[in-house]
Amino acid sequence: MKIEATAASETVGDFIARYLAEIGVTTIFGVISIHNMPILDAVARQGRVRFVPARGEAGAMNMADAFARVSGCLGVCLTSTGTAAGNAAGAQAEALTAGSRVLHITTQVDLEFADRDRAAIHDVPRQPEMLRGVSKTVFRMWDANGAIGALTAAVSAALSAPTGPVSLEIPVDVQRQPARYAGRIHPPQPVVPQAPAAVIDEIAALVKRARRPLLWLGGGARGAGREAAELVRRGFGAVTSTNGRAVVAEDDAGSLGAFNMTPEAVALYAGCDLMIVVGSRLRGNETRNNRMPLPRPLIQIDADAAQGGRNYPVDVFAHGDATDTLARLLERLPERLDVDPGLRTDIAQAREQAECRMREALGPYRVLADALSARVFSGRHPWVRDVTIANSTFGNRYVRIAAPNLGVHALGGGIGQGVAMGIGAALAGAEAKTVALLGDGGTMLGLAEMITAVEEQAPLVYVLMNDRAYGVIRNIQDAQYGSRRHYSALATPDFAAFCAAISMPHRLVRDMGEFPMALDEALAAAGPCVIEVDMCAIGPFREAFAGPPAGAAGNGD
Repeated sequence: MKIEATAASETVGDFIARYLAEIGVTTIFGVISIHNMPILDAVARQGRVRFVPARGEAGAMNMADAFARVSGCLGVCLTSTGTAAGNAAGAQAEALTAGSRVLHITTQVDLEFADRDRAAIHDVPRQPEMLRGVSKTVFRMWDANGAIGALTAAVSAALSAPTGPVSLEIPVDVQRQPARYAGRIHPPQPVVPQAPAAVIDEIAALVKRARRPLLWLGGGARGAGREAAELVRRGFGAVTSTNGRAVVAEDDAGSLGAFNMTPEAVALYAGCDLMIVVGSRLRGNETRNNRMPLPRPLIQIDADAAQGGRNYPVDVFAHGDATDTLARLLERLPERLDVDPGLRTDIAQAREQAECRMREALGPYRVLADALSARVFSGRHPWVRDVTIANSTFGNRYVRIAAPNLGVHALGGGIGQGVAMGIGAALAGAEAKTVALLGDGGTMLGLAEMITAVEEQAPLVYVLMNDRAYGVIRNIQDAQYGSRRHYSALATPDFAAFCAAISMPHRLVRDMGEFPMALDEALAAAGPCVIEVDMCAIGPFREAFAGPPAGAAGNGD
């Protein structure tokens, strides 16, 4: 029987477990250690929160990140101190890039040794400095008296705009101290900035004069779907970043989707006379390193004041929450804007042309892309993607998603995070199984977490594209280095044998005609499975992806 500590015997570890349960946390991802046992012992005894034991801290952080994105709730990752906290750093950098609502509870050595370079086991003397590099902010719980304040501050910071991962250090001796707070626990309320009325008046005046207005919707607009859709209904067109997909429904004729820097998109922008950028940093790999011309006047709405005009000079900047700002803008606009009725037709044609060119470039993989797009969209499946040629070619744009929270990808461009992200997304309570697109190179970096997927019986389908190489590197070598393919070939394992060893169902596809049925069977089955696509047997894409277009930066995602 699960029991709770009584108020008289409650330790700080007990209090942390109780606090998380009381504010609504349902799942914690992490790795157990001598330095976090007081917390995890309490979690197990209380039995109110599920703990998912990852195989490594990086995987645990990726799981918490994807869990937060899909559920819309706080993701929690628990690591040990020192090297363990460092193991999570790369994955936490991804969460920071995405602005994910993640609480990273990490530990510290006993207070008498912390920050003093005394060579205590697991000690990193400058751990807070390391954490600051990958966190929105960093807190430390100094004693039992401050437990309620440290937890509340950390959770509030993670949830408040602009959202992002927050690290909380808790020394192991503090975890063992008697708890000092016996009062009721209340969930922190997120703090959101509110744009001044005068700036919204200014934006409204500009919108009323525009004939061909566009919205550019980023990840910061994910909560403003209703308001953005209403602006499109009144006459705006829409285009999204890859992190802002489905803020406006992806089957809406007024949306260009994430086909944001195609030749058709550039031509469309040239004919528009206003753009409002909502919650987007206009990243270099989606704007040709910020050289792609955008319509004027250019208006920016962002919860992060420091983003104002950072990548493009803007004509008006509104520092405010996306949902609140767009709602107040709508109050100032007529029921129907006086816009060019041909705008929606031009958007629909531009998207169709971009999709047609992409279908041609896919060659035999059009069957796979079409099957994924139809099922992911209609079945409301979370769509998780690692950094792969397949994702850069079609996964980020062509495969439609049904809601903004259902799209998860490695926004920061780090390879090998898709295996763990798929688990976090699958355990986030979505109504349908998660589908995760992987490459063989990235899969090998996160392979151990497939054991976690089996152990947790995550409702998850991995689509593993296996070309036995770092394919995009090889293509870049062909395009730019005289086909000198140094270091890009991979000795890949027998994935079927590995899956058999961990009791993971596996299906090998060597003919594209087999893929739709294999996907349907995998989606209908319980638990996780792998569909391995043998790209060496099927052949290459019709057009090789060799990195972003000239003048752009990053990995194309």
